[in-house]
Amino acid sequence: MSFFPPWPDDPPLRRVFLQDLVLLAAIGVYPHEQGVTQRIRLNISFGVADEPGLAIGRDDLSRTVSYERVLQLVKQLIDEGHVRLVETLAERIAAGVLMDRRIRVIRVKVEKLDVFSELDSVGVEIERRSAHG
Repeated sequence: MSFFPPWPDDPPLRRVFLQDLVLLAAIGVYPHEQGVTQRIRLNISFGVADEPGLAIGRDDLSRTVSYERVLQLVKQLIDEGHVRLVETLAERIAAGVLMDRRIRVIRVKVEKLDVFSELDSVGVEIERRSAHG
Protein backbone atom coordinates (compact mmCIF):
# COMPACT_ATOMS: atom_id res chain seq x y z
CA MET A 1 0.00 0.00 0.00
CA SER A 2 1.37 3.38 -0.99
CA PHE A 3 2.05 5.93 1.71
CA PHE A 4 0.10 8.56 -0.18
CA PRO A 5 -2.81 7.38 -2.32
CA PRO A 6 -2.59 8.38 -5.98
CA TRP A 7 -4.71 11.27 -7.15
CA PRO A 8 -5.49 11.89 -10.83
CA ASP A 9 -3.05 14.26 -12.51
CA ASP A 10 -0.80 14.46 -9.43
CA PRO A 11 2.88 14.96 -10.17
CA PRO A 12 5.36 12.37 -8.91
CA LEU A 13 6.10 12.83 -5.19
CA ARG A 14 9.06 12.24 -2.94
CA ARG A 15 8.32 11.53 0.71
CA VAL A 16 10.46 13.59 3.07
CA PHE A 17 10.26 12.85 6.77
CA LEU A 18 11.32 13.80 10.28
CA GLN A 19 11.01 10.71 12.44
CA ASP A 20 10.68 10.30 16.21
CA LEU A 21 11.38 13.89 17.21
CA VAL A 22 11.01 14.09 21.01
CA LEU A 23 10.50 17.52 22.57
CA LEU A 24 9.06 19.05 25.71
CA ALA A 25 5.81 20.93 25.16
CA ALA A 26 3.25 22.79 27.23
CA ILE A 27 0.20 20.85 26.11
CA GLY A 28 -2.99 19.50 27.64
CA VAL A 29 -6.45 20.38 28.91
CA TYR A 30 -6.36 19.01 32.45
CA PRO A 31 -5.38 21.07 35.50
CA HIS A 32 -2.29 18.92 36.17
CA GLU A 33 -1.08 19.72 32.62
CA GLN A 34 -1.14 23.49 33.15
CA GLY A 35 2.12 25.32 33.83
CA VAL A 36 4.28 22.27 33.09
CA THR A 37 5.82 20.65 30.04
CA GLN A 38 5.56 17.03 28.98
CA ARG A 39 7.31 14.85 26.47
CA ILE A 40 5.79 14.59 23.02
CA ARG A 41 6.97 12.65 19.99
CA LEU A 42 6.38 13.95 16.48
CA ASN A 43 6.54 12.19 13.16
CA ILE A 44 6.15 14.42 10.13
CA SER A 45 6.22 13.27 6.53
CA PHE A 46 5.30 15.15 3.41
CA GLY A 47 5.13 14.63 -0.31
CA VAL A 48 7.22 17.04 -2.34
CA ALA A 49 6.36 17.38 -6.01
CA ASP A 50 9.08 16.33 -8.44
CA GLU A 51 9.40 17.95 -11.81
CA PRO A 52 8.37 15.37 -14.43
CA GLY A 53 11.43 14.01 -16.19
CA LEU A 54 13.86 15.56 -13.70
CA ALA A 55 13.27 13.29 -10.73
CA ILE A 56 16.26 11.08 -11.42
CA GLY A 57 19.84 12.22 -11.54
CA ARG A 58 19.47 15.90 -10.68
CA ASP A 59 21.51 16.51 -7.51
CA ASP A 60 20.12 19.96 -6.76
CA LEU A 61 19.14 21.33 -3.35
CA SER A 62 16.30 23.36 -4.90
CA ARG A 63 14.45 20.08 -5.54
CA THR A 64 13.82 19.43 -1.88
CA VAL A 65 12.52 21.01 1.33
CA SER A 66 14.86 21.81 4.20
CA TYR A 67 14.51 19.41 7.15
CA GLU A 68 15.99 22.14 9.31
CA ARG A 69 13.29 24.63 8.28
CA VAL A 70 10.57 22.18 9.28
CA LEU A 71 12.32 21.44 12.59
CA GLN A 72 12.62 25.17 13.31
CA LEU A 73 8.92 25.65 12.52
CA VAL A 74 7.93 22.90 14.97
CA LYS A 75 10.12 24.35 17.72
CA GLN A 76 8.75 27.84 17.08
CA LEU A 77 5.16 26.61 17.35
CA ILE A 78 5.91 24.82 20.62
CA ASP A 79 7.70 27.90 21.99
CA GLU A 80 4.63 30.06 21.30
CA GLY A 81 3.02 28.73 24.46
CA HIS A 82 0.50 26.30 25.87
CA VAL A 83 -1.67 24.33 23.44
CA ARG A 84 -4.67 22.47 24.80
CA LEU A 85 -5.01 19.73 22.16
CA VAL A 86 -2.56 17.55 20.26
CA GLU A 87 -4.93 17.99 17.32
CA THR A 88 -4.34 21.77 17.40
CA LEU A 89 -0.56 21.35 17.39
CA ALA A 90 -0.78 18.87 14.51
CA GLU A 91 -2.97 21.26 12.48
CA ARG A 92 -0.61 24.18 13.09
CA ILE A 93 2.39 22.14 11.97
CA ALA A 94 0.57 20.92 8.85
CA ALA A 95 -0.55 24.44 7.92
CA GLY A 96 2.96 25.84 8.39
CA VAL A 97 4.66 23.16 6.32
CA LEU A 98 2.03 23.38 3.56
CA MET A 99 2.93 27.04 3.05
CA ASP A 100 5.73 25.72 0.85
CA ARG A 101 3.95 25.43 -2.51
CA ARG A 102 6.04 22.41 -3.54
CA ILE A 103 4.47 20.29 -0.80
CA ARG A 104 1.33 18.48 -1.91
CA VAL A 105 0.40 16.38 1.11
CA ILE A 106 1.50 16.08 4.73
CA ARG A 107 1.03 13.68 7.61
CA VAL A 108 1.65 14.83 11.15
CA LYS A 109 1.59 12.50 14.14
CA VAL A 110 1.73 14.01 17.65
CA GLU A 111 2.01 11.69 20.62
CA LYS A 112 2.03 12.40 24.36
CA LEU A 113 4.47 9.92 25.85
CA ASP A 114 3.84 9.93 29.59
CA VAL A 115 0.06 9.91 29.95
CA PHE A 116 -0.70 6.28 30.85
CA SER A 117 1.77 3.81 32.32
CA GLU A 118 0.11 0.99 30.38
CA LEU A 119 0.69 2.67 27.00
CA ASP A 120 3.71 3.84 25.06
CA SER A 121 1.80 6.90 23.84
CA VAL A 122 -1.51 8.52 23.00
CA GLY A 123 -2.11 11.07 20.30
CA VAL A 124 -3.36 11.92 16.88
CA GLU A 125 -2.26 11.60 13.27
CA ILE A 126 -3.65 13.84 10.56
CA GLU A 127 -3.23 14.07 6.81
CA ARG A 128 -3.79 17.28 4.90
CA ARG A 129 -3.48 18.14 1.22
CA SER A 130 -2.31 21.37 -0.32
CA ALA A 131 -4.94 23.79 -1.61
CA HIS A 132 -2.54 25.05 -4.29
CA GLY A 133 -1.54 21.75 -5.78
